[in-house]
Amino acid sequence: MITAIVLIDCATDSIPEVAETLAELPGVSEVYSVAGNTDLIAIVRVREFDQIAEVIAGRISKVPGVTNTESHIAFRAYSQHDLEQTFAIGLAGAD
Repeated sequence: MITAIVLIDCATDSIPEVAETLAELPGVSEVYSVAGNTDLIAIVRVREFDQIAEVIAGRISKVPGVTNTESHIAFRAYSQHDLEQTFAIGLAGAD
């Protein structure tokens, strides 16, 4: 599975509508409204690398109200469970 994190800037008056539209697109697994320098963050998950362009350039960028996107491809995922195990090494029973 290939995961991309897409930072999305929107026309200010259309953020909720853009978010709802993005959440329904094939390949988009989650959309978050966030504070900071970007309006929305979408998580894109696809099986093949070529599908990244289809989803981001072919679908997300064409949603009315989207003004800019910045994409980041994930190399490796670290779950909270994995992090807890990593930091617990050698600490069993330490109080």
